[in-house]
Amino acid sequence: MISFAKGVLAAKLSDAAIIEVGGLGYHVGMSANSLAALPEVGQPVQVHTHLQVREDALTLFGFVSIEEKELFERLLGVSGVGPKVALAALSSFSPEQLSNAIVAGDVTAVSRIPGVGKKTAQRIILELQGVLAQPAEAPKAAAASGAYQSAVEDLLAMGFTSAESELALKGAPQDLSETKLLQYALKRLGA
Repeated sequence: MISFAKGVLAAKLSDAAIIEVGGLGYHVGMSANSLAALPEVGQPVQVHTHLQVREDALTLFGFVSIEEKELFERLLGVSGVGPKVALAALSSFSPEQLSNAIVAGDVTAVSRIPGVGKKTAQRIILELQGVLAQPAEAPKAAAASGAYQSAVEDLLAMGFTSAESELALKGAPQDLSETKLLQYALKRLGA
């Protein structure tokens, strides 16, 4: 697909930029934060891109940092979150601020994103919290042992999502057996 666009900034719109590349003007949807970071019109520019392919449209989205692009793509993976909401999230917060709010489980902050209510904010946190958490926070010894992975697989077999499973096992004591890890996770999940 299209990994980046490098050319001349032809125009800045309220929610997009027009980038001239090889004589073609590409309409690139962008967050307010990315648009603000672009140079003046007429200057050289390069942005990381994500191409959304739908039956009725090809839509190109652009980002000034790879972190912003990766977070956008992770947000798209959340049920009920489309590109409009993902761009609104990245317009409201920097990638670091949004990641920190999700990892902290701050429903109030995440629900301040335009178009995101409390339930969607909770879903975003539930599905992305384990993915965005710092690796140092994961129980290293338990993860290194097969017990942690086996407990995750058991939870998946019970119908929990991988995000729910990771979240339920977060903070588990490192020396627990698979059975004890499973009990710990089920208690946290209220099952």
